[in-house]
Formats: sequence, C-alpha cells, structure tokens
Amino acid sequence: MLYATGDLHGDLGRFKSRELRRLRKGDTLFVCGDFGFVWDGSKREQRILRRLGKKRYNICFVEGTHDNLELLARYPQVDFCGGKAKSISGRLYYLPRGEVYTIEGRRVFTFGGGESPDVDMRIPGVSWWESELPDERELAHARQSLARCQNEVDFIVTHDCASRMRGFIDMETDRQNLLHVFLQEVSDACRFRLWVFGCYHLDRRIPPRHAALYKSVLPLE
Repeated sequence: MLYATGDLHGDLGRFKSRELRRLRKGDTLFVCGDFGFVWDGSKREQRILRRLGKKRYNICFVEGTHDNLELLARYPQVDFCGGKAKSISGRLYYLPRGEVYTIEGRRVFTFGGGESPDVDMRIPGVSWWESELPDERELAHARQSLARCQNEVDFIVTHDCASRMRGFIDMETDRQNLLHVFLQEVSDACRFRLWVFGCYHLDRRIPPRHAALYKSVLPLE
C-alpha cells in the first residue's frame, strides 16, 4: 500500500502514531516536504537516519523549506522504481524534483521545494538555500518526465501546491512564485487521481482530487 503524510519537521514521535504503526513490510510512506531529519549532519542525526532506514516500510520524502539542500545533494544517487532517487539509509529515500516512479503499479510524480516565509530570519547556507525554488533545468526535466508518460500519473506528491489551489486555501494572498506557476502548469496539463501536499499544515481533503496533509496518514487509493 501507498500512504502519504505531511511535514515531519524532524519529529520522531510522529512514527509512534497508530496510523504509522499499521504500515506493513513493503508499504511506502510519502512525506510531503519538510522531512527535517537531514539538517546538520551530526552523529546523532546519522543514528536517527539509520534507525528510520530500518523501518519495515519505505520512507520516501520530497524536500520542503526545512531540509538541508546541500546535505541532500551529497547522498548517492540510485535507480529507484523507474526514476532517480537519493539513498539516505536502508529503506529511506529522498525523491528529487521532477521524477516519475512506478510503485505497486502506480505512477507517482514528485516535485519538492517551496519558498520560506521567514527568509529574513534564515542564514544562507545554514538554514536557507537559494535552491529552495526550482531553476529552469529542473522544470525542463519535470516536463520531460511527464511527457514520457503522456502527462498521465496516478499520484502527485509535492510540498507546495498550484496557484489556484493556493488561492483556495489562502484567499488573503495573491503572491505567486515560479513554483506555484509551474505546478499550475502541471495541474492544467496532467491527468491524475490525487495530488497531496504538505506546506500549509492542514489535514483537509479538497474535492475532487487534492488533499492537504499535516499529521494525518492518507492511504493513496
């Protein structure tokens, strides 16, 4: 089975929840950004990552705005379910932007990243990275990945969401960035069953085909 949840922010306690304890060997959990466990590269952090990699199910995350992008880039790239991934430890994987995976017969498109709302309080290279928003190379790669599957996938896993969906969630803002515009392009061009995202810290199904996730664990079926 495939499942998805929202931002973890490095909170190990989330793995003690009743929903996650039900996951079985061979299941896959998608984390919609702000994984938070790849942050400072410390020995303690490495112990935690090894522990997570020993779970009986796969943990696959996209990046948000609370993940160390420089550290993530250093992990080895591997072939994973028809796409490219970064092997963090054991069954723990980081899913880069613009990949399409086939897992349990389902196609999954991933595109992490976002824009830090508190960028003025961050330290470049320590708690903030310019690459948190995509560049044209990453957008081109994503378009190519989707074109190879005729712009049809089962599930889309992102941290942020498309422009129109963002306007629906936060009607008080009209600010858009390159990522919002690109995700709207994906929304308009692609056929998909369900799109899950995590950056708004909400647990809300948004009919007919979207779900904002935070602490809930949603079966992707």
